[in-house]
Amino acid sequence: MKEDFYDILGVDKSASAAEIKKAYRKMALKYHPDKNPDDKDAEEKFKKAAEAYEVLSDTDKKARYDQFGHQAFEGGGFGGGGMNMDDIFSQFGDIFGGAFGGGGFSGFGGGGRRVVKGSNLRIRVKLTLEEIATGVEKKIKVKRKVQADGVTYKTCNTCNGQGQVTRVTNTILGRMQTASTCPTCNGAGQIIDKRPSNADAQGLISEEETVTVKIPAGVVDGMQLKVTGKGNAAPGNGISGDLLVAIQEQEHETLKREGDNLHYDLYVSLPDAVLGSSTEIDTVSGKVRIKIEQGVQSGKILRLRGKGIPSINGYGKGDLLVHVNVWTPKTLNKKQKEFFEEMREDEHFSPKPESSDKSFFEKVKDMFS
Repeated sequence: MKEDFYDILGVDKSASAAEIKKAYRKMALKYHPDKNPDDKDAEEKFKKAAEAYEVLSDTDKKARYDQFGHQAFEGGGFGGGGMNMDDIFSQFGDIFGGAFGGGGFSGFGGGGRRVVKGSNLRIRVKLTLEEIATGVEKKIKVKRKVQADGVTYKTCNTCNGQGQVTRVTNTILGRMQTASTCPTCNGAGQIIDKRPSNADAQGLISEEETVTVKIPAGVVDGMQLKVTGKGNAAPGNGISGDLLVAIQEQEHETLKREGDNLHYDLYVSLPDAVLGSSTEIDTVSGKVRIKIEQGVQSGKILRLRGKGIPSINGYGKGDLLVHVNVWTPKTLNKKQKEFFEEMREDEHFSPKPESSDKSFFEKVKDMFS
């Protein structure tokens, strides 16, 4: 089971953004590879801290993690070693300030070079309730940019491969030296030497790829999953962007979802309501037969436990709530009308609600209990 992100950083859920950043910086400096060379345990802790910070420092990701836990990011992504050292340094290098040689990390490839990351891609995936209830693997065709065959690179002449250019300015206080990202290579330290005619200026071409996305059970409409490295490639030895998969829940013909619970409207004829019967209804795992008790009242709710949607956090399943609606005929023939005229004064047809016949508001309250 994955370790809790708050526990990794040693902060409470109520911690502010500044406290989370401070906790991450403390851990990152402690377990930094430059301070712990060839220490696999320290490297693993360094990666875990970066993974936790990547989520908790982002308002949207933090909200989804607080609600759904680690399963909010399944289907690929940061967890499980999806981020390497270049990922960490390229995204969070500013956290360390000048603690390690003015920001020059071994993860950057030396000097002031920075690792370029490709752009993310976004795609929407439609899921049925049945797929959401069980979890599913989807094979998605994605058109993404990849490095073309035959592309070669050479050291940038402007910065001599350093990724930064240094300027010396004479001021009244003396000579001042400043460093900035190289405008020619954008900090990569290298530029394209040769590229095929079908590649763009960055040496990239568009290709269609089939990506497998593992979608966990219990996802909700609007949730976004991340598949690391399946976005657009970056030029040179950069890191590919990510594929962001937005979940779109398709409307079911007979079932309505409310959180982990499902609702089903069951219409019962007057004779079946009076005499009792049995009938088949839809569930996300197939049809089931339920019994309609003799004398069932319109508005009664039958609860089928565990027939709803699994919790995204793994806390069991919701229920299927069957709402009984007794169907009153709108037209009657002469014989039927005479029968009900005769029954109008019969005591068996006079309403006599019992204590077990709850009001509408009590039923609604029970639904959420």
